[in-house]
This record gives sequence, C-alpha cells and structure tokens, in this order.
Amino acid sequence: MDEKVDVTALHDFYRSLSELVGVEAMLAIYQQYKGMQMTIPSHLYDRQLAAEKVLMKYNGHNQQALAREYGYSQKWIQRVVHQTKK
Repeated sequence: MDEKVDVTALHDFYRSLSELVGVEAMLAIYQQYKGMQMTIPSHLYDRQLAAEKVLMKYNGHNQQALAREYGYSQKWIQRVVHQTKK
C-alpha cells in the first residue's frame, strides 16, 4: 500500500507522522481520523486511572518515583494521597 504514496508530496503533518510510525501506520491513522480535529493530551496517563494506580503503589516514600512513572508532579501525587486520607 505504501509504495503508492509519494512521501515528498505529503502535508508536513503526515510526512512527519510517516517518519515517526511508518507510511502504512500513517495511512491507517489518516483513514481513521481524516477531517477530524484532534487534541492530543499532554499526559500519557488518564488522571483518574493514574490516581488509582498511585494509591495502590504508594508506600509513603515513593512520591518522586510515582511522579516520574506517571508523568505528573510530586505535588499532584501528594494531593492524590492526601485527598484519600480525608
């Protein structure tokens, strides 16, 4: 399928996407989402689901590690933990 695509003529967005994931995956994304406006979340993990995981993994001494693992700040981790103690 990708041999038919002239990558040099692609829109900048699709060209960079094809470089990132390959032409075939780029075409699948194009077919699925063409014409739609998308907002890409800045966090990989869902806030509510990450909070649940943090509460399960929190041991009182691993705020920094959890913040790094889930991509949120230590202050956010603290807030999650303290809100459940109330």
